[in-house]
Amino acid sequence: MQIEERTAGDIIILDIIGKMTLGEGDEILKDKINSLVLDGHKKIVLNLAGVPYIDSSGLGEIVRTYTTVSRQGGSLKLLNLTKRITDLLAITKLLTVFETHDSEEDAVRSFSASARV
Repeated sequence: MQIEERTAGDIIILDIIGKMTLGEGDEILKDKINSLVLDGHKKIVLNLAGVPYIDSSGLGEIVRTYTTVSRQGGSLKLLNLTKRITDLLAITKLLTVFETHDSEEDAVRSFSASARV
């Protein structure tokens, strides 16, 4: 698994590329998120378009990422979920926990909308 980091203003977009499975980069995502949070970043988008496969460990890593960011007063949003990831989140009832978006523009704009609420 690889992570490519981009920014849109004060929003960090992480493009996840590759399988999210046990032993396939779970430490990479954890370390990246911890580093971003320590640097004060509170608006993070995980772009999952490049994730062809995810297992329960990968799903657990997304949940841990969400928890880490939320505990620091931040917000994590998911972008470009594949059908498999959407189905997995629905089966585990986690689809109601995460804010998901189909376009990067909508995901970025949603941070402004949630700030006004």
